[in-house]
Amino acid sequence: MPQMHMDNSTDPGNSDDSNLDELERLLVEGVSLTQVPVSTGSPASPLLQREEDDEGGEGSPGSDVQGAIGLFAEAAQDMATAGVELGLGRHFACADFCNQAAEKAAQAVSLLRFGRQSRYDHDLGKLGMLVGAPKEIQDEMAILTPFHPESFYADTPPEEADEVINAEQATSYLQSARRVVRWARNIVLKP
Repeated sequence: MPQMHMDNSTDPGNSDDSNLDELERLLVEGVSLTQVPVSTGSPASPLLQREEDDEGGEGSPGSDVQGAIGLFAEAAQDMATAGVELGLGRHFACADFCNQAAEKAAQAVSLLRFGRQSRYDHDLGKLGMLVGAPKEIQDEMAILTPFHPESFYADTPPEEADEVINAEQATSYLQSARRVVRWARNIVLKP
């Protein structure tokens, strides 16, 4: 596990480190429904404070910063699981988790930008367009669309799923999902 540098968490000169430290803390400790009031004299977390600081930007009124961060954390977890599934030779499971990671990353952007998740029909390319992703990210998302289980299993029996996707293809899907998650990270976790 990466070493945490908690002493930098309130230093505005180290905002990249503090955002990463805060995200790691949230991933390790979780998020509770009861928050310590900001009026206690302690500075608010930079990740949670951004909603007030950004006028008209990504964290504009109506955005759901905490929800976006939580959903982005789920996308990051799905990316880790996809890598494990690839290592185990479970190629469809890898592709499925890549699909989920891309969806959650895009929906995290939607929560930040619009205050809600965007409605769509499991076409990740269309979801990318709805949340304002650049064309190249929409294309990466479209590559992952066929791996939503409901769609995939319509044409492929579950017992044959891992035989339909080879390791090279699964690795390619993992790279596509990483590009989508990196794009979302630069929006959701921006300093």
